[in-house]
Amino acid sequence: MEIFLAAIVAGGYLLAPIVIIWGWVRWISKRDELGRPFFLSLIGFILSTASAMLAISMVAYAAASRGFPFYDPRLLRMVRWGFLLSLGGVVLGFTGVSARNALRWQAPLAGIGTLAFWLIAAASE
Repeated sequence: MEIFLAAIVAGGYLLAPIVIIWGWVRWISKRDELGRPFFLSLIGFILSTASAMLAISMVAYAAASRGFPFYDPRLLRMVRWGFLLSLGGVVLGFTGVSARNALRWQAPLAGIGTLAFWLIAAASE
C-alpha cells in the first residue's frame, strides 16, 4: 500500500509537470505531424494542461486566502472539474497512441499525472 501511495504522489507532483513541459517542447518542435490521432492526442494534452493550470490556480488561491474551509463547495467544484479534465485527457490521449505523432505518449502520461494530483487533492479533503 505504501508503494502505491508513493507512486500516486510521484505521479501527481513529479510526472505531471515534467511530462507537460516535455510535451509542449516536443509539440513546438514537431508541429508538422498532423492527422486524426495527432489531433486527438493534442486535445487530450490540452485538457491535461488545463487541469494542471486549474491545480496551480487552486493552490495559489488557497495560499492567498489562507486555505479552504472544510468541505468548501468551491474546492470540491475545482477538484471535480480537474478530475474530469484529467480523465478526458487520459481517454483522448490513449486514443491518439495508435499512430506515431509528436504527443503520442506525452498526452496520456500528462493525463495520468494530473489525475494522480486530483486523487491526492480529493483524498486530502
